[in-house]
Amino acid sequence: MAQSKPSSDSSTRSFEPEIHTDFQKRLDYSGYLHLSELFSAQAPLSNPPHHDELLFIIQHQTSELWMKLMIHELQEAIASIQVDQLEPCFKILARVKQIQRMLFEQWAVLETLTPSEYASFRGVLGHASGLQSEQYRTIEFLFGNKDSQIISVLKHNPEAYSRITKSLNAPSVYDEFLKYLFRKKYLIPPKAVDRDWAMPYDPSVEVREVFQMVYLNPRDHWSVYEMCEKLIDVDEAQSLWRFRHMKTVERIIGFKRGTGGSSGVSFLKQIVDLHLFPELWDVRTTIGSVRTR
Repeated sequence: MAQSKPSSDSSTRSFEPEIHTDFQKRLDYSGYLHLSELFSAQAPLSNPPHHDELLFIIQHQTSELWMKLMIHELQEAIASIQVDQLEPCFKILARVKQIQRMLFEQWAVLETLTPSEYASFRGVLGHASGLQSEQYRTIEFLFGNKDSQIISVLKHNPEAYSRITKSLNAPSVYDEFLKYLFRKKYLIPPKAVDRDWAMPYDPSVEVREVFQMVYLNPRDHWSVYEMCEKLIDVDEAQSLWRFRHMKTVERIIGFKRGTGGSSGVSFLKQIVDLHLFPELWDVRTTIGSVRTR
């Protein structure tokens, strides 16, 4: 009896002869991504090994990878603004927003860790804490949330301390945007573009009024208008990430002190409502209201 041929809607898939199988002297997927090194980077310390420590490690390692990409993108945005090109920033900041979304969603995985599970291996962390994340601090500095005291947690690592000090003393993406507006003859006050970059930004009525003018006349300032909205996107996303971080910590350890020595949830709450680009938020109140100085 003749054997019937598989129908076109068969669930089986034939192996195509053109697929490469000989990688003795060729770069393969694992080699390109250095997966051997990547997978060897998870080294739980609990003894006997606690099942949930691997989750904790991978959660934070993948977050650091996403943050590496975010830093890469924000540095490119700054470089574009410095040469008076806002348009490339629209794509860059849209990507940053999606990276922030990934970081936000990752907390849902860590939230499957119960208080008793975390308590079973928390001791092996010693004083290690996300408070010492160079990349997170770099992102906050790139956004303009400058804090000269917090970098002291990296003094034990001279190379990291040098890098973070450089970030502290460099203009943020918002600083560069204001400098761009100043170069383009918008009425940005000189004090906003000639200051100590290591200090927190001091918002001004003059800058808010520039943005108010832009928002009321978007067709005349379309690139600036679009840039303002992209900055609001990432500012909001960063605030949501901080809130999710704080609630995840509260859910897992309550109000215990953090491993890095901070007050934990109380410490994290202090910056949940921080506005990285304050005048872009203030203008939302003044538009449509009685103008006051």
